[in-house]
Amino acid sequence: VVNARLSHACPINPRQHGFISVSGCSKNLKLLQLLICKVKQEHKELGVVFVDIAKAFDTVCHQHVIAGLNGRGVDPHIVKLVGEMYRDIKTYIL
Repeated sequence: VVNARLSHACPINPRQHGFISVSGCSKNLKLLQLLICKVKQEHKELGVVFVDIAKAFDTVCHQHVIAGLNGRGVDPHIVKLVGEMYRDIKTYIL
């Protein structure tokens, strides 16, 4: 329910392939392969940038997430549920 409501209020860009339930890596690799073939056929130059956003969400302020959800008009009950997921989070290394 939470996912459905958040997906409606905060739609994912069609180019987004991470954190969704499809195999985005293989799709992106196939796209890159096709692009390389096309560039070689046309004797053009190609520049490729790979961006690693690992751990990117560790640096997002939780209050900004809540403010963003409120700004998108997400149901207050859902915003509260998300806020509860962030409350008193602790990590233990054993």
